[in-house]
Amino acid sequence: MIDFPFVVYAQGSTAADRFAWLKERKAELNEHLLRRAAMLFSGVGAETPELFAQLSGVFFEQQLEYVGGDSPRTRLSDRVYTSTEYPAQYAISLHNELSYASTWPAQLLFCCTLPAEEGGETPIADSRAILRAIEPSIVDEFQRRGVRYLRNLHGGNGFGRSWQQTFETDDRTVVERYCNETASEFEWKPDGGLRLIQTRPAVATHPRTGDVVWFNQADQYHPSDRPKALHESLVRLYGDDPFDLPTYVTFGDGGTIPDDMLDAIRATIATLTVKFPWQRGDALWIDNMLACHGRMAYRGKRQVLVSMS
Repeated sequence: MIDFPFVVYAQGSTAADRFAWLKERKAELNEHLLRRAAMLFSGVGAETPELFAQLSGVFFEQQLEYVGGDSPRTRLSDRVYTSTEYPAQYAISLHNELSYASTWPAQLLFCCTLPAEEGGETPIADSRAILRAIEPSIVDEFQRRGVRYLRNLHGGNGFGRSWQQTFETDDRTVVERYCNETASEFEWKPDGGLRLIQTRPAVATHPRTGDVVWFNQADQYHPSDRPKALHESLVRLYGDDPFDLPTYVTFGDGGTIPDDMLDAIRATIATLTVKFPWQRGDALWIDNMLACHGRMAYRGKRQVLVSMS
C-alpha cells in the first residue's frame, strides 16, 4: 500500500454498502486526510454522476459553487461539476483549487466515471513537501512580494472562459459585488470583457493543522506554462503585451517574475508529483491546502467529476 495517496478499500458488495461503510468512518477518515493530504477510494463504486452525488453527500454537508474559477467545466447538478473541459491534448499543471481567490474549497472529491483510453491521470503532490523543497531564496521572495494574478475574461466570444461562465451570471452588478467583497480589482473593457486582478499571498497556513504550505498558481498563470504553439496562437490573437493575454502573473508589487525562478518551481513540483491510473468508480479525496492536483494529457473519451466543500 502506498502512502500518497493513502489507499482505502471500502467494504461492501454494492456502492450503497460501500458508501454506508465510509459514512460510519467519516470522522476517522477526516483525521487521516489531515495527515495524508490525499486519499484514494479504490473501487468504491462512484460509476455515474448520480452515484457520485451520493458519495459527495457522505463527505460534504454543503457543496461549494465554482464561482470565480478559471477552469472550463460544466455544472451537472447542485453537487457535481465536470473536473475540467480543457483540451485533451494539453496537460494541466499542478495547483491548489482557487488559490488566487480570497476563499477556496477546503476539500475536493474527484471520481472517475470513464477512464481515458490513454493518459488522463490526476497527478498530485504534497504542498507541505513542495514548500520545504523549493529553494529558500525563492520562497523568501515570494513570501515578501506575494503574487498578482491577471485575467482577461471575454464577454462571450474569445479564448477561455467568459465572465458570465466564470461568475455563473449575466448580471454585472453581481460580478462587481464579488470583486468589492474580495478586494479584487476589476475593469469593464470596451469589447464587453472584464479585466480582473487579484493579489494574494504565495504561502498559506492550514487552519486546522498549522502546516505552512506553498499555495499559489504563479507558475500556471505565466505564459511559459503554456505549450509553445498555444502561446504563439494567443500572441497572434491578443498581441504581445502580456497584460492583454487571457492570464498573466507578476509579483504582488507588479514586478516581473523571472522565467528561471518559475522553471525551478516547476522542476521541484515535478520531483514530488505522484500519479496513478484511474479505474472506473474510483474516487480521490484531497485536502485542497495540503495537496495540489493537475491533469495529464489524454487520448479517447474521459470523464472525471468533482465536488467541492
